[in-house]
Amino acid sequence: MTFELTWHGHSTWHVAVDDTTFLIDPFFDNPHTDLDPSDVETPDYLLLTHGHADHIAHADEFTDATLVATPEIVSYASAELGFEDAIGMNLGGTVDCDDAFVSMVRADHTNGINTGHEYEGGMPAGFVIGDTKPTQVEDAESTTFYHAGDTSLMSEMKDVIGPYLEPDAAAVPIGDHFTMGPWQAAIAVDWLDVDHAFPMHYGTFPPIDVDPDDWVREVESTGTPAEPHVLAADEPFDL
Repeated sequence: MTFELTWHGHSTWHVAVDDTTFLIDPFFDNPHTDLDPSDVETPDYLLLTHGHADHIAHADEFTDATLVATPEIVSYASAELGFEDAIGMNLGGTVDCDDAFVSMVRADHTNGINTGHEYEGGMPAGFVIGDTKPTQVEDAESTTFYHAGDTSLMSEMKDVIGPYLEPDAAAVPIGDHFTMGPWQAAIAVDWLDVDHAFPMHYGTFPPIDVDPDDWVREVESTGTPAEPHVLAADEPFDL
């Protein structure tokens, strides 16, 4: 089983689980990456956490993928962006995506689609992608990645996502202002009990221009065994 993660800046991630590929929150107009959407091969699945422009900006470049999002975002993307293949799901659900399973979890944030049309975005979300379906039986052999979306620190990370969905790695927003900042994101890493942690959603706009090294120090100060990784954009990480 191969499980590869690639950060493309901001909250944009490419995930490959064996032969199945995922792209999460495509937004390539960020200072971390030199890639254009046309440089990126269409994934099997496109996952959207919520409807803000810095998360769906380039979704229309990947309409040949199967969209996975809330029913509200699926409705918008099907009508306005041209997606023909979509899976509308909601918080707490898990769907089978070929070589992987995708679970949708809460994210404490706002939502909205600012297009001039009247669309609801539904609840914002995070995604847990694993190579086995989650159950109450602990599975030490599974590999699982948690994309937290845009969120504040929330007790669900400690009470549900960490102990029951058992992520091995987590990408957490650290930019502050619109999401968690470095110290709350470090607490999230500790609560999630992951082996590997990655910062995202920082350095894109002036309000979220934070130093990721501050987050690394905060993570280390929690005493968690998690290893913090500040990734360079577009370089794969083998989980």
